[in-house]
Amino acid sequence: MASRSKKLLFVVNAPEFFLSHRLPLAIAAKDAGYEVHVASAAGDDVQGIQAKGFHHHTVGFARSGQNPFVELNTLVQLVGLFRRVKPDLVHLITIKPVLYGGLSAHMAGIDGVVSAVSGLGTVFLADSKGAKLRRWLIAKLYSLAFKQKRLAVIFQNPDDRDTLISLGALEPNEARMIRGSGVALADYPQLSEPEGNKTVVVMASRLLKDKGVFEFVEAARILLDRGVSVEMRLIGSSDPGNLTSVTQHDIDKWENEGVVNPLGYRLDIAEQYAAANIVCLPSYREGLPKSLVEAAACGRAIVTTDVPGCRDAITPDETGLLVPVKDPIALANAIQRLVENPDLRRRMGEAGRALAKEAFAIEKIVDQHLQIYKEVLGDD
Repeated sequence: MASRSKKLLFVVNAPEFFLSHRLPLAIAAKDAGYEVHVASAAGDDVQGIQAKGFHHHTVGFARSGQNPFVELNTLVQLVGLFRRVKPDLVHLITIKPVLYGGLSAHMAGIDGVVSAVSGLGTVFLADSKGAKLRRWLIAKLYSLAFKQKRLAVIFQNPDDRDTLISLGALEPNEARMIRGSGVALADYPQLSEPEGNKTVVVMASRLLKDKGVFEFVEAARILLDRGVSVEMRLIGSSDPGNLTSVTQHDIDKWENEGVVNPLGYRLDIAEQYAAANIVCLPSYREGLPKSLVEAAACGRAIVTTDVPGCRDAITPDETGLLVPVKDPIALANAIQRLVENPDLRRRMGEAGRALAKEAFAIEKIVDQHLQIYKEVLGDD
């Protein structure tokens, strides 16, 4: 009798995030013989998941997390889902699925869990009493979520890993390191820089305060005052459901001021990077930002902040420049340096493409995940 295919259940808060960050892994797992299930909130992209031949299950992940009854209902839904599907392995992605899914897996008796911690957030950078209390609470929640018999916790940068280990949330032997979600190099080709009267700098991100949007805009003002010939393009849209989002009023004001060129939400990031000379992300903290991995693949010099995640996406002074967080003057200085040194930009772009091939190629990222699956399932 043929052996049963092992069930792999991905749990992620939004279906679009699954398609943008985990689809190649799910396809590879299906090709390797897994029966792939995906649990997420409802959304238009559910059809895209089902079209790939995956089983989809709807779970009510709320964005804000401010209603305790809604959050408890999510936990109950996950426990029920795990008991119905009986997965051999659960892969939990993003904060809520990691925390709620970990607790639910424990209650449902699921032994094999892979948790992907893609970033701990800016609360781990603050030193206020409130931030310290939240850190303690978050560490306790992670500790409760990491109570499986067979567990691997994937981190994208060593700072997040070392923080949770130091807080006692998990054991060192349970931690794994994979640098980001990978990039399909063929979809992000390295093309020559565009030629024009102005050097183009692009920031592609969710337009949130902690992504450094306001620092990017202020750096643009500084460069404009200095007479530097540069066009600062901002890709992304406001998110009214997020308290830290910039507003449409902010975006309109910046456009009218002529300080940045807002392009809105775009899916053609490879084309946008090809039309730029420099890629910038002045974020406050990240897991390992996909936007910078894609920029490296496109062979573009990078300016980013010296914080966890961002600094791990580049080789400092080889593929890009690091600046202090929340420092628009330093950001402007770094951008101006690259604007005025096209040869340095091109050398950094070449080195970035080499880094992408070595560390970020999607095939390598997928292989690392599949090996972790085997370890957790005891198939080695």
